[in-house]
Amino acid sequence: MRKGFTLVELSIVLIIIGLIIGGVMKGKDLINSASQKKIYNTWIKQWQVQVNAYQDRTGAVLGDGKNNGGKTTEDGRMDNVNLAKTKTVQTKLAAIGLDVPVSNIAASNGGSYSIKGKYTTANVTAYLYYLRSNTNKTSRNCLYITGMPTDVAIAFDKISDGQANSQTGDFRRYPDNKDKNGVWPDSQKTKTVNVSIEF
Repeated sequence: MRKGFTLVELSIVLIIIGLIIGGVMKGKDLINSASQKKIYNTWIKQWQVQVNAYQDRTGAVLGDGKNNGGKTTEDGRMDNVNLAKTKTVQTKLAAIGLDVPVSNIAASNGGSYSIKGKYTTANVTAYLYYLRSNTNKTSRNCLYITGMPTDVAIAFDKISDGQANSQTGDFRRYPDNKDKNGVWPDSQKTKTVNVSIEF
């Protein structure tokens, strides 16, 4: 007499395999989410905190005028400073006892970060920029970041503003009128975007 597996036994094995695969996939998502939160908190949020702390301690805007690590005269507007290509801003922070945000790219002076997204890995660069909002019709000092993986930008928008809308809140795609109704582009088709974070 031949013995084999019953349908019930085979079903149980398939269910167990499905649960294992589901657990692995969920674990991968949790690891990616934790990695994104770490980048947001230790790099992007730290630049926001240090720029605001600099203004609290000095009464001046970091990156505005030569006395504050900028390029021109002080006028309350950031001078479009590439944080990966300057050491002046970092020196100004350190001079008043503030920490320079840390990057995972050695030669970036804290101004660039290698970010892995679902569809691409990119070295993003941060700037202290005075930007015009096309949706609000106002200009503001911002942390402007170029080349961010789109899926990571969407995750950061949710962390920052509680919802994914590329046109509203402190975290936006730049330019902020590029997407219809504030819907971020498909990250499979548009691999990277530029973003702005208001101070």
